[in-house]
Amino acid sequence: MDKKRALSGAIIFITLMGIVSLFSDMTHEGARSILGEYLNLAGASAATIGFVSGIGELCGYSLRLISGFIADKTKKYWTLVITGYVIQALAIPALALVPEHGWIWACGLVILERIGKAIKKPAKNTLVSFAASEIGTGKGFAYQEFLDQLGAFLGPVLLFVTALVKGTDDLFTTYRISFAILLVPAMITIALVLTAKIRYPDPEIFEKQEDKPASFEFRKSFVLFMAAICFFAFGFADFTLITLHSANTGAFNESMLSLLYAGAMAVDAFAALFFGWLYDKVGLKALIISTLCSTFFSCFVFMTGNAWLIGAGIILWGIGMGAQESIMKAAVSGIVPRSMRSTGFGIFETGFGIAWFLGSWLLGALYDLNPVYLVTVSVVSQFLAIAFYALCLRCNKTEC
Repeated sequence: MDKKRALSGAIIFITLMGIVSLFSDMTHEGARSILGEYLNLAGASAATIGFVSGIGELCGYSLRLISGFIADKTKKYWTLVITGYVIQALAIPALALVPEHGWIWACGLVILERIGKAIKKPAKNTLVSFAASEIGTGKGFAYQEFLDQLGAFLGPVLLFVTALVKGTDDLFTTYRISFAILLVPAMITIALVLTAKIRYPDPEIFEKQEDKPASFEFRKSFVLFMAAICFFAFGFADFTLITLHSANTGAFNESMLSLLYAGAMAVDAFAALFFGWLYDKVGLKALIISTLCSTFFSCFVFMTGNAWLIGAGIILWGIGMGAQESIMKAAVSGIVPRSMRSTGFGIFETGFGIAWFLGSWLLGALYDLNPVYLVTVSVVSQFLAIAFYALCLRCNKTEC
């Protein structure tokens, strides 16, 4: 494949997979925007919501170690991608079937959706990394994340309109109707990923064969980077807690909760574009900058009931999440050999997921006790992440 044709094909493939992510995120991130209050209405406590959010993320990340290993061994990237998308897409509309006080069933579907994501994510990231190598890994994953988060913006907006039309007198019923409506983008997601597989059955052709060995070592810089992303995840409160706090304080009307998440996802999308571009320029320094920007988001969100301050905290939350989502994938692509890249994504994301699970569970419990405790743990964890990013940068310079 000549250079010009390869570049054009890579851009089209990344765009197509980005559109798949757009409709997928319309589905599951739309649901996520109301999930905290929905679980609460179904009978779950804040600690339970934090636990379920955490265990869902634990499954969604830790199982990637297994699915990534399988992807590298079998090279059946598309099989894993399609299977994962089908499970993930259909678990959300199924929430419409949950009866009142059926929070256990709802929690099970939330976890199932995360499992679907775990099945497809390493293989999907690997396919995208092949194409991203043609245009720059930072920009490639940033563009993917931008389209991804555009869907995450549109999904909550769709549910906001649904709440306006249906009303919030019977909020539980309104939420069930919202989940049923999300069946539409869910089915579009499945159709598009099948189209992508048919059009690009072998995206590996976009990336040149590498000269480096088909294995990688757990060098000191690798361990430091892992520690940094784990501290970030541990202290980065799940958005379900943010919507729960916003509802509890009365800072926002219940119908506005989905718009809060939409706003966060819009910030996430543009932050991903900027920090992806910055990563190609300055490397891991981009992560230090983004984490510094988002460190104090919890102070604005959980220390007040003021709508403007909570909104400012949500903007900072979106900056931190967008940068991490795009740069972490780009960094993995640069560290891990092509032949083991799905395994590499699995290793990194498993560490991230375990930290997210433990942090979400703890932060949910701390919120029940006193939000000040939540804020303290969150801020300290973000500073520790910055410290380990700095150590990783220093280690890279000395090649340790």
